[in-house]
Amino acid sequence: MNPRVFLDVDPRTLHLPTTRTAGADPAKLQRQIARFGSGTQGMPPLEAYRGTDGKLVIYDGVTRATRVAKFLPGQLVRVELIDDLRTPVGHLPTVGDRLP
Repeated sequence: MNPRVFLDVDPRTLHLPTTRTAGADPAKLQRQIARFGSGTQGMPPLEAYRGTDGKLVIYDGVTRATRVAKFLPGQLVRVELIDDLRTPVGHLPTVGDRLP
């Protein structure tokens, strides 16, 4: 078992998974904003994979990353690196590309 690796990154630079290239679901984003506001206290780490190009793609946490990127520009988020992929992911849009 590999040790857990955590990184602090700007959520705007995280790439979106192929299943969510449009970005965060607007209804889910509104629910999170209503429930948690712009704060990050108590927010679980996002989960991401690293592509062969060194870029990170979100596995879990697109809505959380979008909320922080939108309301706290420049705020870093904690990301747990799950594994390395065998393909590049830099061609995928980023959270910053899809900010509402």
